[in-house]
Amino acid sequence: MNHTPTGSTGAAIISPNNVLANAMLRAVDMVRPRLQATHPDRVAFCVGTQINGAPHLGTSLVQTAAFLLAKATKRTFNVDAVVRFGALDNAPYDIRLDPETHHAYQQTYYHALGREGVRELMGKYYRTLFDSLADATGVDYEVETYTTQQHDPVFRHEFLATLGRLEQIRWPLAPSHGQVHLRLPCPECGWAEKRAERTKLIRVGSGGADFTAVCTDHGPYEVAVTADSGAYLDLATLYRNLVKERMAMRDPVTMSVMIKGGDWAYGCQLVDEAFALLPGLVPPPRVFTPMVLTDTGAKLSKSLIRDGKVPPPPGTRDWMLDITTWPGDVDSFVDAMVWLVGRMLADPKHFYRSYTTQELDRIMTARPQSSTGVRAREMNLYRRYFDLVAAGRKTIEVRVQYPNLRNLAAGDHIRFVCGRDDVLTRVKRVARYTSFEEMLDAEGAANVNPDSPREQQMANIRRIYGPEKEALGVLAIEIELLQPATA
Repeated sequence: MNHTPTGSTGAAIISPNNVLANAMLRAVDMVRPRLQATHPDRVAFCVGTQINGAPHLGTSLVQTAAFLLAKATKRTFNVDAVVRFGALDNAPYDIRLDPETHHAYQQTYYHALGREGVRELMGKYYRTLFDSLADATGVDYEVETYTTQQHDPVFRHEFLATLGRLEQIRWPLAPSHGQVHLRLPCPECGWAEKRAERTKLIRVGSGGADFTAVCTDHGPYEVAVTADSGAYLDLATLYRNLVKERMAMRDPVTMSVMIKGGDWAYGCQLVDEAFALLPGLVPPPRVFTPMVLTDTGAKLSKSLIRDGKVPPPPGTRDWMLDITTWPGDVDSFVDAMVWLVGRMLADPKHFYRSYTTQELDRIMTARPQSSTGVRAREMNLYRRYFDLVAAGRKTIEVRVQYPNLRNLAAGDHIRFVCGRDDVLTRVKRVARYTSFEEMLDAEGAANVNPDSPREQQMANIRRIYGPEKEALGVLAIEIELLQPATA
């Protein structure tokens, strides 16, 4: 069946202009104002996901956008960039009603599965996907569960600071009733009231805060929250984002950019209201990605379709609801997503909008096959080194062993990029060393840079990589040129 509408050809995207797109030339320019104002050492593109089963297309779109925006930031603004994946293991695993009050109680994935169970779930659905995205984009990533984050003393200090103005911020965080959903799970069973109807703050001071709550099985209990206590803080969505974003804004080295699905544009209005009622900080920059819509204009919901409440909309493929059903391996799925989101990011009009499943099916059906037939990871190079690689004179590229390079091996392909120029190479050999000195002694300085003496090379490497990076391990990547540089 041909899904190509009249007036368009192939995988072309036709998008009307909008206010945001009209203000910029590139989608990544959203981060430029804060970069210009703060000059950070690096940028972290933060994307959070509830780990409650197999991800769908909307989730993968947001995650792919984070990697591609990080890649574009490195290339456009010459600043280090990383993706920070927040695994929300406080998502509800099970919900039940109190037989007397009919209050809803919930248990998180962390409390139901434990740390090891959460780790297995992450490995099943996300680790391989993120490794492949890192390989495809040349961007490293970090993973942090919500459980780990809420235990951080900095997070808890920030939370305790909000309690001093809880009377004010509770209305932006819960505008219908002012009852903030602050869940403190029962220390005996891990269940907590979903809407925190009977959770009360009874004391707050410089050292911490005391709460009371009621468990449906174990009755009333008290919880003391301090910076170093073990009490679990299960903050509802808006409250969690307020604390997380305020915590991120206190980092003097890394600028955090929040990557969120387009439906978050509405919720962030309330987070910003709460920000305004707390002193000293402004919200971080945020990028809202395209939403995946049904034919009715509603957000695509796998749960509504799975429960039979709505039928699958036109153009919905199985993999759009469960990416593990993609007809291919993980790398082929990632390559398809990188291509799709790359097309969206090519023009702000294509990125700052939404797409129906039928339109996405049309675009993906018309997706061309790779012209090179190879999958290449990208690496940025300074011009002086890029020209040596493009001329075939530099045969050893030096890197430290970032996580996304741990599986680099002979036969892999690397596309080196400098500005708008790129060159494709194949890896002949990967050697690992404990220090740059050991590497230069073994590989020979002339193979790393034929135009620079050993002492100068060492000084240049030290300027790029500090001791903490060298401690990760040093890679000497022997390469061979496959094609001339292209613009």
